[in-house]
Amino acid sequence: MAIENRRARFEYDLLETFTAGMVLEGWEVKSLRAGSANLRSAWVTVRDGEVWLENCSISPWKFSAQTAQDERRSRKLLLHAREISRLSQKANNSGHTIIPLKIFDQKGHLKCSIALARGRKKYEKRQVLKERSEKKVARKALKDFNG
Repeated sequence: MAIENRRARFEYDLLETFTAGMVLEGWEVKSLRAGSANLRSAWVTVRDGEVWLENCSISPWKFSAQTAQDERRSRKLLLHAREISRLSQKANNSGHTIIPLKIFDQKGHLKCSIALARGRKKYEKRQVLKERSEKKVARKALKDFNG
């Protein structure tokens, strides 16, 4: 069970990654373990010395007795104080943002991998696609050559 934000590695240059715990409700844990969440439009903010995961969509758990399940509520992320201060200082630099990369299970606890990132320009994205294509052609040629 891992929910990934695959688009993030293409859209951003990842400068630093962190692993954070998450404050969740019971139905959210069940739903995440079932793999029904979306990180595509999510982001991370630092407010009042706390880190928050914003706009992460976790589908409501259909077997829950709780009727009010807000799927896009802000969820608190748990980091050490020195990591939070470092993140907030670097995120305040122009062009830097904090994005969620994936949500995964680690020894029975749900964790969120976040990254300090810098957005790529359009020409940088084209360059990444070109490099991937060249690597793919080279791998195929090597496979055919060894064959």
